[in-house]
Amino acid sequence: MGHRKLVKKICLLGDGAVGKTSLVRRYVFDLFDDRYIVSFGTKVVKKVLQIEDCELSIMIWDILGQREHDKLHAAYYRGASGALLVCDQTRPETLASIPDWTANFRNVSPDAALYLLVNKNDLEASVSENQVSEIASQLGIEFIGTSAKTGENVEHAFSHMADDIVGEIR
Repeated sequence: MGHRKLVKKICLLGDGAVGKTSLVRRYVFDLFDDRYIVSFGTKVVKKVLQIEDCELSIMIWDILGQREHDKLHAAYYRGASGALLVCDQTRPETLASIPDWTANFRNVSPDAALYLLVNKNDLEASVSENQVSEIASQLGIEFIGTSAKTGENVEHAFSHMADDIVGEIR
């Protein structure tokens, strides 16, 4: 089989200030800045990966975390091959909102790959692994603990998603 080139879209979803933008910056540029900057609308960043015989360009859509924009979010989800749902382990309410983010995303992209990223692993947790595991299990998705600050599991999370996307095409 010859060399293939694919372009696929993934979304980062979750409440405001959970670290979506920081995860993208760490993954794509290997940078971290702990100043909080509110994302308005969506930012799209491209990263090109080589997975076996496939050149995969992932278009990472960093979507604003304000829930009052749910109708706008649906437009951003169209055509997505996957989503990384992000919560902040120091704020339990961000984990509690993950089922709503998941349902809204699945309404638009029901067959897309999903992972739950439990971000800010470098800080003391206010949610237990059991709580995270229970929600992930209810949603039928895997969870990965990450830290945009230290870089812990960031590459792994995005690579896992990319492997799933390429695997679905084979």
